[in-house]
Amino acid sequence: MRWHGQAINHDDGALPGLELPGLRTSGLLRTVRSPEFAGVTFHEVLAKSALSKVPAVSQMPFRWTVNPYRGCSHACYYCFARNTHEYLDLDAGHDFDSQVVVKVNADQVLRAELAKPSWTHEAVALGTNTDPYQRAEGRYQLMPGIISALADSGTPFSILTKGTLLRRDLPLLTQAAEKVDVGLGVSLAFADSPAGNELQQAVEPGTPSPRARLDLIRAIRAAGLPCGVMVAPVLPWLTDSLAHLERLLDNLVDAGATGVTVLPLHLRPGAREWYLGWLERDHPHLVEGYGRVYARGAYAHKGYRDWLWERVRPLIAERGLGGAAMHRPRVAGAHEGDQHVEGDYPRGAFSGVRADGAGAASLVADAGSETLF
Repeated sequence: MRWHGQAINHDDGALPGLELPGLRTSGLLRTVRSPEFAGVTFHEVLAKSALSKVPAVSQMPFRWTVNPYRGCSHACYYCFARNTHEYLDLDAGHDFDSQVVVKVNADQVLRAELAKPSWTHEAVALGTNTDPYQRAEGRYQLMPGIISALADSGTPFSILTKGTLLRRDLPLLTQAAEKVDVGLGVSLAFADSPAGNELQQAVEPGTPSPRARLDLIRAIRAAGLPCGVMVAPVLPWLTDSLAHLERLLDNLVDAGATGVTVLPLHLRPGAREWYLGWLERDHPHLVEGYGRVYARGAYAHKGYRDWLWERVRPLIAERGLGGAAMHRPRVAGAHEGDQHVEGDYPRGAFSGVRADGAGAASLVADAGSETLF
């Protein structure tokens, strides 16, 4: 459904956003608001393409993505995609949360691209930039067309989401899985507990609660589909305690997750400034420690990553949640199970890897050694 009659007009007749070259070149049709989405503005655009090719140098285990939305009302302070909004002449902070670009023709364009003789049916990943099941999907309903286009063309695909709206499409996903390999993943880094719920609402205020996401995992598994979980990002001093990790992993076992990957917080440009601003307001006593852990850039200090992995590795193994679906080849001296690295996908979350782990590439340990910050 498109929002007819809700376009915003300035007194001079110009649409908000037309003065921004980044949106004009993205094919802006109109800008709309709705009382159902207080504080959020949607910029409807006509996309020229739906498939995005991942650079060959990327460490991701896929080469193609589809992102029907840019910006995200989940409003996660740590979201690594924040800086992409600056390409549209919007800011990486409040604009990313409240100025959502909708590719209203993404499903039709994708179907046309997949029909080309040159398409080789490589796996396609959704949810790698902004969440395809953020609240706007309830109105625009782009995902059913995208799922059908991929399945009808014989293209395997995976979806990673925090959005419980995925439950709407479970019948369609079940049908798609009869034609192609389908991977489903849920992102959840907070335990279902009073403290976990409070922190989740503070740092990712637009997302469904931990309990709602656990129920989503149960629904996916009840539909006969795999569901890997990204326990990411783990927030230093906030969600890395043994008690929190044990409770969260127990929640995931109970919900039926097929696998788990645990990754620490990344602070890329845009997200770094926005997250650290929140940290200074809500947890000022942690700012100095974060300065040490992230002194060298976007990634946590290797000492912290090693410490975290040593903490979670036995917890994952005890619960039978290991065996990440990986893309990197083995390197000399690396032992399977040594280390999760960026790009890891848990069992069931990535197409090409079955829930039993078959087809998974092996694990890679970071080279070198450093002392903990």
